Amino acid sequence: MAQAISIFDTTLRDGTQGEGISLSADDKLKIAQKLDALGVHYIEGGNPGSNSKDIEFFQRAKNLRLQAKLTAFGSTRRKNSLAEHDTSLIRIVESGVPAATLVGKSWDFHVHTALQTTLEENLAMIFDSFAFLKRSGVEAIYDAEHFFDGYKHNPEYALAALRSAQDAGADWLVLCDTNGGTLPSEIHEIVSRVRAELTAPIGIHTHNDCELAVANTLAAVQAGARQVQGTINGYGERCGNANLCSIIPNLQLKMNYPCLTPEQLQSLTSTARYVSEIANATMPVGQPFVGNAAFAHKGGIHVSAIMKDSKTYEHIQPQLVGNKQRILVSELAGQSNIISKAQELGLDINANNDKTKHIMEQIKELEHQGYQYEGADASLELLLRDAFGETKAVFTLDSFKMIMEKSAGQMNAEAIVKVNVDGQSVYTAAEGNGPVNALDNALRKALVQFFPNINAIHLTDYKVRVIDEKDATAAKVRVLMESTDFTSSWSTVGVSSNVIEASWEALVDSFRYALLKMDKVEPAQDEPRERFGLVNH
Repeated sequence: MAQAISIFDTTLRDGTQGEGISLSADDKLKIAQKLDALGVHYIEGGNPGSNSKDIEFFQRAKNLRLQAKLTAFGSTRRKNSLAEHDTSLIRIVESGVPAATLVGKSWDFHVHTALQTTLEENLAMIFDSFAFLKRSGVEAIYDAEHFFDGYKHNPEYALAALRSAQDAGADWLVLCDTNGGTLPSEIHEIVSRVRAELTAPIGIHTHNDCELAVANTLAAVQAGARQVQGTINGYGERCGNANLCSIIPNLQLKMNYPCLTPEQLQSLTSTARYVSEIANATMPVGQPFVGNAAFAHKGGIHVSAIMKDSKTYEHIQPQLVGNKQRILVSELAGQSNIISKAQELGLDINANNDKTKHIMEQIKELEHQGYQYEGADASLELLLRDAFGETKAVFTLDSFKMIMEKSAGQMNAEAIVKVNVDGQSVYTAAEGNGPVNALDNALRKALVQFFPNINAIHLTDYKVRVIDEKDATAAKVRVLMESTDFTSSWSTVGVSSNVIEASWEALVDSFRYALLKMDKVEPAQDEPRERFGLVNH
């Protein structure tokens, strides 16, 4: 077994520098606990002396009892001063963290241009700062900023910067590809040289400006780095940081470097999706290992093969990283897709079953009308369960009415919904910031008295696609909704020439699926059903 790798997560610090990523102190505390459960070894929380949000985070984080080492971030002392008098360093020590990361210059160009000081003074800044941290009993990590660019320009000085930190007692020397412009072959060669020159453990911190952050991190580990820094989902400035969601499984499953326990690795997908929800950042469906489409199969030949052995089209078992295999069903799919999806749901279906052929024809017809099930797994599951008599009409719609009003320069929406739940007629009205939000609020208000857990469900994404552009404003639209209960997500679809009706269909499917997940609905007993589990009067 290869030597274990320390995982250093900087989502809460470097990740928040990504465009569109903003986390409150509460958000950071929630994510820190999720990262700790995942099993990372270091959680970099921010700079305890830079802003009130980070100050609050470090104060409240003392009560979390994290197994990971909470790490503060700062920089080496100011030029021509003393480390003992540096406010940033003092606040790091006073925060009570067990570990701290200091960024310091290692590229002579930056020393002259950015710091505007001498090469000798920069080395003194590095030494004094790390000596101060070690005297204070803090584990000290040197982030050698722009190390690879510095090494390529002046290798002697870049190594001298590392030696200054090492001589002062730094516990880790982390080589940073800050501009993200270095190639894997260069990373491997330079890290190998550094390992031959120095004795302190080496870490790697890469950015993704050339789409090489993960590859560069793996190359550094092969060359001897034993700490890897990155962020969940690759969040970070410009093109992002190295994505730990790809690095960790590659290291552990492909290269045999222990990082997490197998049980912790199985929580990787849920962690990635949880962080994306808190950060309000949509995860790419095709993100490796943890994306919704990472183990999705659409082509009939592919599906036929994986039904015999999943290794035919999957490089690992998705369960190893907490993901799952998905069979996409569309008009392009064959019978194998339908059979596999139905078997996944525990339905009695086979190639000779007339229901299979009927469902296939039904799906083809619905997709011809504009429905799309490869991106709406929940609606597909309801369709299949409806066909096999495994759902019932939870509630019936009598009517709904929308009122739109512009008053005082503001648009207001109100939905009035009349539904029948378990034989009881319920009439509700609710406002919203738009018609879909108003419908959501009104339907939720009607159902919550029967199903209290429905309040845990909320909409995370809403997309409208015009199907027939040539029909202009009379065109059909397809609405895709994504919903979550914070433990899982699901997608539903609706189609109509009226965007409100299409939204209603997708919304109803979302609530029906949520109730199905909650086991609130008993199987039907040979009763008639409509496409959406509703009866419109």
